[in-house]
Amino acid sequence: MPDKPMSEKPISPPIWILIAATATGPLALNIFVPSMPGLVRVFDTDYATIQLTLTLYLVGVAIAQLAYGPLSDRFGRRPPLLAGLAIYAVASLMCAFAWSVEALIVGRVLQAVGGCAGMVLVRAIVRDVFERDRAASVIAVVTMAMAVAPAMAPALGGFLETSFGWHSTFLVPAAMGVIVLAAATRSLNETNLMPIPRIDLPGMLRNYGELLRSRAFVGYAGNTAMSVGAFFAFLAGGPYVVIEILHQHPSEYGLYFVLISGGYMLGNFAASRLSQRLGVDRMITVGVAVSTLGGVASVASLLFGVVTTATVFAPMMVVAIGNGISQPNGIAGAISVNPRTAGAASGLMGFGQMTCGAVFTIIVGVLQNDHDHGAMAGMILFACLASGLFHLLARSARATSG
Repeated sequence: MPDKPMSEKPISPPIWILIAATATGPLALNIFVPSMPGLVRVFDTDYATIQLTLTLYLVGVAIAQLAYGPLSDRFGRRPPLLAGLAIYAVASLMCAFAWSVEALIVGRVLQAVGGCAGMVLVRAIVRDVFERDRAASVIAVVTMAMAVAPAMAPALGGFLETSFGWHSTFLVPAAMGVIVLAAATRSLNETNLMPIPRIDLPGMLRNYGELLRSRAFVGYAGNTAMSVGAFFAFLAGGPYVVIEILHQHPSEYGLYFVLISGGYMLGNFAASRLSQRLGVDRMITVGVAVSTLGGVASVASLLFGVVTTATVFAPMMVVAIGNGISQPNGIAGAISVNPRTAGAASGLMGFGQMTCGAVFTIIVGVLQNDHDHGAMAGMILFACLASGLFHLLARSARATSG
């Protein structure tokens, strides 16, 4: 199949709309976290129940991505994206005015279902407009800019919680959803100019089955999933280590977390400048090597008995740089295996990423001890090594087919 089978080239949408649509989901995920402890008292419940608002958010993101991809392959990218943004805005309002913890949990799931639309469909839109290596550069720009959302969201959420109460941490995402929806309705053109003729459940399963039988797709998607797994391993272990073991203030964690987002943005910048020149596979190799160096440094600090804020954040910043280099290229590789089903590929890849992230979160939570960051460091290194193995699978598949 040719790299770009379309006879008519779609119009590239404004890049800022793509960035904003992609950022809605990560913003809602992170801005709410500082309010979670206080909601135990607000709703007279326990922390495990409040934790469901985070866990089920990830589950909602994972499952919804499986639907958005095929729907966008059939009906175009624009309609499901607009629908997702509308769901996101309404669900955010539902959360802001939740009358019970059960209503809050339901609202969070719906918020995830709407918020993940941009995460899935923007990748497919970029692939509609650009060929593979150029798509990697554009995805890098989008992810570099939208990395500001998870970087600033915890600090913003803490400020809103302190100044205006927990309701405001949902009102801000609601406002963002309305603004992005209005802008997309006005300025976003349809980019899927060759939609598939029809879609049904057997057809969806068939498309997913074909992708899962593709060694190239599994390799690229597995590479991105493991990169995400490293990040969620840090999210699971980092706050506990910094706040409970090292006795730092929660605000200190939020400030240090900027280093992680900054490292990821730096890697994205490198990918945006070099991916078209060096190609997807070379860039992934470089990114995996850098990430693995950070993972090794994290484990080495444990072997030498050094447990400080620096040994928690500095190695993860290196991992983030490597992931910022490899992630856009892995995404571009996965959704380019079959451009006609780029939406399905994006959805399936996103499902794998969120599932992997949830699994890593659970593992670190079970293994975490009360004196060091061994569980987190071990899982981060494992994720870096596994991402390299998946990329070897992708490269070998492309070499065989080529």
